[in-house]
Amino acid sequence: MQTELEILVSLYHELGIDQQIDYDKFYLYSLITHSTAIEGSTITELENQIMFDHGISLKGKSIEEQNMNLDLKNAYEKAILLAKAHTPVTIDMLKNLSALVMKNTGKEYRTALGDFSSANGDLRLLNVTAGFGGKSYTNYSKVPAKLAEFCLWLNKERENYTHKNTSQLYELSFDAHYNLVTIHPWADGNGRMARLLMNMLQFEFGLIPSIILKEDKEEYIKALVATRENDDLDIFRDFMTSTMIRNLTNDIENYRKSLEDYPESREKKGKSREKIIELLSRDETITTAGLADRLGITRKAVEKQIARLKADGIVRRAGPDKGGHWVVVKSPD
Repeated sequence: MQTELEILVSLYHELGIDQQIDYDKFYLYSLITHSTAIEGSTITELENQIMFDHGISLKGKSIEEQNMNLDLKNAYEKAILLAKAHTPVTIDMLKNLSALVMKNTGKEYRTALGDFSSANGDLRLLNVTAGFGGKSYTNYSKVPAKLAEFCLWLNKERENYTHKNTSQLYELSFDAHYNLVTIHPWADGNGRMARLLMNMLQFEFGLIPSIILKEDKEEYIKALVATRENDDLDIFRDFMTSTMIRNLTNDIENYRKSLEDYPESREKKGKSREKIIELLSRDETITTAGLADRLGITRKAVEKQIARLKADGIVRRAGPDKGGHWVVVKSPD
């Protein structure tokens, strides 16, 4: 039986939300904006779009904020290429990605054990606590071994990812996020790196990447802390799953509302809808171009009507786009 998350993911794809023009670009900008916002950035998605697409510096925003977003964009672009190539996760790969994340905002550290730079992706040579009164993260001396163990585990799990279902793949990406941030390999940028790795795995698995909204920062941190204190991964998994469900539900609802925005009168839309259902009932192999010709409306208008009928559970597509057929599931109310 499909989980609620799997049902929503299927509906998301069926509606074609991820097939919209520039979807990948704007979704990536959203991932970046919310990830940096959790770290204190005040740059909005629209401002990032202006900065990324037009190379314009943002008035009223600090250079550090702008660099934080630009650096994370470069890191994500590299991570997406690595995901597409199914590149093994190694310590060097993670250090290189961390160097991109912290390129222009990293710091030099001088310790009794030696100097290191977060801008170069160097592993920390000092201990870090999880806030006032909190437990310390992994001792710095154990970080290399823990990171090697983490990479070995993750690569083993990735070997047969095609045999895992959607929920299992999401859980694997959530676990990788939690485990990396708990090892805390770097002096800076661990949160951004953990979210980046989670999304990189989701890109590799063909999943809709998880966005942790800045509004959820408090609950996100609480879930990480509670998972550590109780040694219970299900706490973080449940938080991430519920967040994903809420975000997908909102995206689907917003998309459904947008289907009402194209320029047809209410009466004409109603007649077109009824005619489409009638034509699909008569000819299950008819194309959207064929429907547009028969109805005398644009193909775009037909596609939006079809998307709405799918969303309402009235029609569905059986089989592939080419070679499949339409099924009228139920009559409209």
